[in-house]
Amino acid sequence: MSIDRLFLLFSSGYLHGIAKSPLSAFWLGMRYDLREIGILAVLMLLLPLIPFLNPFRSSFGKKFWLIFLAILSVVAITFYVIDALHFDYLAQRLNSSILNFIPEGQTSMGMVWQTYPVIKLLLFIIVLSWIIIFSLWTIYKKAAIQAQPTSKPRNVLIHIAIVLAAGFCIFGRIDQYPLRWSDAFGLGDSRLSQLALNPFQSFFSSLSFRHVSYDEEASQKYYPMLAGYLCVDSAHQRSHSFIRSTTGSQNAEPNVVLVICESFSGYKSSMWGNPLNTTPYFNSLCKEGVFFDHCFTPHFGTARGVWATVTCIPDVLLDKTASRDPMIVDQHSIINDFNGYEKDYFIGGSTSWANIKGVLENNIDGITIHEQGSYDAEKIDVWGISDKNLFLQANEVLRKKTGPFFAVIQTSDNHRPYTIPQEDRNEVKPVSFPRDTLIKYGFQSNEELNAFRYTDYCFAKFMETAKKEKYFNNTLFVFIGDHGIRGNSGDMFPKAWVNNALTAFHVPLLFYAPGYLTPARHSMLCSQVDVLPTIAGITGITYTNTAMGRDLLHLKDTTSNTVFIIDHDVRTIVALHDKYLFQRSFLNNDEAIASITGNEPVPLKSEVANKMRERTIGFYETARYMLFHNSKIVGR
Repeated sequence: MSIDRLFLLFSSGYLHGIAKSPLSAFWLGMRYDLREIGILAVLMLLLPLIPFLNPFRSSFGKKFWLIFLAILSVVAITFYVIDALHFDYLAQRLNSSILNFIPEGQTSMGMVWQTYPVIKLLLFIIVLSWIIIFSLWTIYKKAAIQAQPTSKPRNVLIHIAIVLAAGFCIFGRIDQYPLRWSDAFGLGDSRLSQLALNPFQSFFSSLSFRHVSYDEEASQKYYPMLAGYLCVDSAHQRSHSFIRSTTGSQNAEPNVVLVICESFSGYKSSMWGNPLNTTPYFNSLCKEGVFFDHCFTPHFGTARGVWATVTCIPDVLLDKTASRDPMIVDQHSIINDFNGYEKDYFIGGSTSWANIKGVLENNIDGITIHEQGSYDAEKIDVWGISDKNLFLQANEVLRKKTGPFFAVIQTSDNHRPYTIPQEDRNEVKPVSFPRDTLIKYGFQSNEELNAFRYTDYCFAKFMETAKKEKYFNNTLFVFIGDHGIRGNSGDMFPKAWVNNALTAFHVPLLFYAPGYLTPARHSMLCSQVDVLPTIAGITGITYTNTAMGRDLLHLKDTTSNTVFIIDHDVRTIVALHDKYLFQRSFLNNDEAIASITGNEPVPLKSEVANKMRERTIGFYETARYMLFHNSKIVGR
């Protein structure tokens, strides 16, 4: 079973350049594999003790085992194939989060069909399964012919020995506690942890973490800290509320265009000096606007990114995305405080994905959703029309408006299957680099690299078109990534950014409005949840904030910012504050602290670690509470 680890080790750029030896991960992985073998051995030893399930004494038993092992072979091979594709895409072993895609099965299957050689993979599964089944049948026939009766004492001793050996394999070690899924995350490197796991261990172990609510006592405990951080006044603190009202000084009604950028990973772009220079145009915009170079998303995933941006609350549900939960779909959004504004949401595909349409229409008054079927442009893949045409179609709508508007545009082309339309290939000529160059600078393939470059081209097309329109000079353009991508950022960032998977959450955040904003580059820590309060502050509206975000351009202390992250795939919560990262595991409460500005070690037993622990748990418990106490009726 460790063949899959060799495949991942040599085929995945995410595992490239591991400082530590992967032998520890392989050894731990073999023990996980032995656990499964042990369980199967016990079944094959004990079930035949039932006469009608004995394949050598019962025709039914023979058929039962042939069918059972055939099904098991197909399932096992299928699991490993899906695991390889899952890891290739997300740098994560197969886990229960994949069940989140079941409600959107048609779209998910469309992406899979357009991205992977599905027919070849099915043939591979069928052929390999047939080989295994044929081999098992051949072994059975030889065993049936050559079987020799053994004495009862010897037979008992053999059974005892096999049961003890299998039991040891299942327990996994000589210790008080058995080998657990969480042990993989004690290797000190998230890449090694993923290498150690196998799809069965990862998937079935993560199933137990698919339910979460909130802890009233814990939220009360950490309320004073969060209320102080968010500057909640004393009157509201008495009612355990997070309401903050800001009176604006709006002299005009500037438009807002918020672009949520698919997989806009920081280390892959030009703003931090990636030598492949994938986003030169966006880099030039950043020099002309207010750019935040330490922005992080609270989690990985588009649906969760949209949720955090619209509600200003991290999606800390583990069993499914918050957008799918009918108990918490009712949320306050600062977008509603843009009174008198027309509100539009543009997406190339469908907003039915992850119930995003329900979240938008339920919580944003009078919003108009533009999605597939409402555009003139041709659909190019499972994600709908191209991003270039999405921008151009959005511009056609916006240019006709006579009053102020708040528009959200959600891109998708920087995503598998990495489609670049034929109509744009003359202007976006694909480039090709050797694989070692791609891996060194954070890319898995030339297709991914060119899709990233295509995104930059689409930004340029949109902004160059918008500059010709009347609305341009009175519009604030905001660009934020929906999430990053796990990967090896090399020497661009300190080691913690890879070891603690910060690359999956680090994204650009740009506020661009030459008529309103003086160009600046900020390195303060910030998050997706800060986007709407900052937009409200720039535009000068009167608004009510009930959640976790803060106005980044009107902070009294820019060094006190805290960023909260929840990594659903590895079950950890993380807080970034000042120069430090603190991480805590749901699995076994293991903790780690690291520097995010350098590679110097930070002691876990220190005053800094104690304060970071309080922030990490406090932000998590508060986010859980907010999800259930942020009704759109509040503050309206």
